[in-house]
Amino acid sequence: MILKTVIIMRLKTKYIVLLISGFLLLNTTIAQQYCPVIPLPQKAEFQKSSFFLNQYTPVLISDERLKGVAHYLQKELLRNYDIPLVLQSTSAKPSIRLNLTKEGNKEAYTLQMNNKVITISASGTAGVFYGVISFLQILSQGKIETGAIAASCWNITDEPAYSWRGFMLDESRYFFGKEKVKSILDWMAFYKLNRFHWHLTDEPGWRIEIKKYPMLALVGGIGNHADPFAPAKFYTQEDIKEIVSYAAERHIVIIPEIDMPGHATAANHAYPEFSGGGSEKYPDFTFNPGYEKTYSYLTNILRETNALFPGGMLHLGGDEVSFGSEKWLTNENIKRLMKTNNLHSAKDVEKYFMERMADSVYQLNAKLLAWDEVTDLDLSATKTIIFWWRQEKPQQLKTALQKKYDVVLCPRLPFYFDFVQDSSHTMGRKWNGKFSSLEDVYDFKVSGLPEIQPQNAKQILGIQANLWTETIHTEQRLDTMLFPRIAALSEAAWTVDSKRNFESFRQRLVSHFALYEKAGILYYKPF
Repeated sequence: MILKTVIIMRLKTKYIVLLISGFLLLNTTIAQQYCPVIPLPQKAEFQKSSFFLNQYTPVLISDERLKGVAHYLQKELLRNYDIPLVLQSTSAKPSIRLNLTKEGNKEAYTLQMNNKVITISASGTAGVFYGVISFLQILSQGKIETGAIAASCWNITDEPAYSWRGFMLDESRYFFGKEKVKSILDWMAFYKLNRFHWHLTDEPGWRIEIKKYPMLALVGGIGNHADPFAPAKFYTQEDIKEIVSYAAERHIVIIPEIDMPGHATAANHAYPEFSGGGSEKYPDFTFNPGYEKTYSYLTNILRETNALFPGGMLHLGGDEVSFGSEKWLTNENIKRLMKTNNLHSAKDVEKYFMERMADSVYQLNAKLLAWDEVTDLDLSATKTIIFWWRQEKPQQLKTALQKKYDVVLCPRLPFYFDFVQDSSHTMGRKWNGKFSSLEDVYDFKVSGLPEIQPQNAKQILGIQANLWTETIHTEQRLDTMLFPRIAALSEAAWTVDSKRNFESFRQRLVSHFALYEKAGILYYKPF
């Protein structure tokens, strides 16, 4: 009887061991098939080992320029796992090593992992930063125990397909505030997005303090899309400096947009002497191109704005001017301007205005950025970037490339994130019944646009998603429209077309839902 019991126990033990081995093998197979990093790296190889990280794991840097990246890693591990790492110069222990190497793509990196050392190498601090981000993503899928994490090891060689990987937030219509913007910057960094286009002025509100013209924020900041009498909300210049610094630590450049000559209603509420009028539907929509002081007024605004944002880029909008330019033709100042400069239409006046303001931007040693309406103007090809947003006007893209402009692609479909994500959704926008699903965002391919010829390919800087906020008035709604499409955007912008596969992305994305839930993000569940 005792012998029989022993045999049965041994058989049960063997069966349990086989079950555990099978489970581990299955997990290893899944891990080998799907690298847990988003965006998908160019090359990723699973290693059959684990790295155990705890508070005694030192961080070593090969160059003083990497202190910022090392400090970011320290803060993220402390914030997410309560693990305080120490920065050291040498160590014989299992360690994390950050290295700067010789020349190459500044955003490319290698990540080498085994059970003794994590080595992240790149020719620039941005590349090392992105290697750290990949390591943090792998770590987020590791087994967490008290004070330690066991992470599967991967060897990764990677670089981005495009240098411009952008996201635009409209805060004129609804103001979300400093902490929410920082949260968005955190997630942009987590997905290796590197351009934050900040739409700060428009009809409903002016959201940036300008010292020379304080009423812009104090009066122009009153109201939002739903309530024209909502208390003034805006960013002080100290707020701006703080956010710019926060973004820079995450290798994100912020591009401010000061809209002109249209979408100027909030500014005109503050300083009506510069208003060019509008239309019945869009009153006080434009600045006044016929009033000479308008140009010095706007140049002074741009001068302060440029000093706050070190990226050397100013977005002037330049779109939809015809919505409110009809009063230009009856304005005495503008009529004199047209006669003096042989201008025959409101469109000619718009062209005159934008070319003058472009000169102001160039004189600030900054690049002019604008929507695709300005493609037809005579602007410097080396100092101007066009944002192609009207997918129904492919000729604008073709013309921009023919005129040698650099271009950022942000077509409404699929990159307007205020568009709904599913055919059954009713709150939000559609375009002739079409919408921007997660898969559509993911599957966007620059190579699929016939307007882009091989000789023009290098003019495409990258892609960007835009979140307009007419229908987005709470942080929860913002999150639902942004997540998880921000992950699809990142892979469309970073990973080459030939490497992308939606099923692989779906498998990797599901594991990120737990991260959203931990962060309190009300995300849309597409599966």
